[in-house]
Amino acid sequence: MLKIEVILGENDVMAISEALKEIGIGGLTVGKVRGRGKKPGPEIHASKGSEIFVPQFNDKYWIEAIIPESKEDEVINIIKENGRVGKIFVSQVLRAVDIATGEEGESTIM
Repeated sequence: MLKIEVILGENDVMAISEALKEIGIGGLTVGKVRGRGKKPGPEIHASKGSEIFVPQFNDKYWIEAIIPESKEDEVINIIKENGRVGKIFVSQVLRAVDIATGEEGESTIM
């Protein structure tokens, strides 16, 4: 199993979610977070336009999914096709346990 974490600079969450549903990836965790990347955020004009403020942190969108290793390339391609700006991080999941049933392994994510 793999954990896919995606940080998006723009809100492409719904497009990615719908495309992942089509290949059987249903479980996602999503959220709106704040962060800083390579590019500075948009300037904010304050005081009737006389002052310009560049925020330290900008709104980002975060997606996390646990997937079978066999779907890694397919999931990454879907994210790349449906996302405009951001990063994808992939890491190994050593163990998964379903709290309600006690099941372990890949069956917990299906």
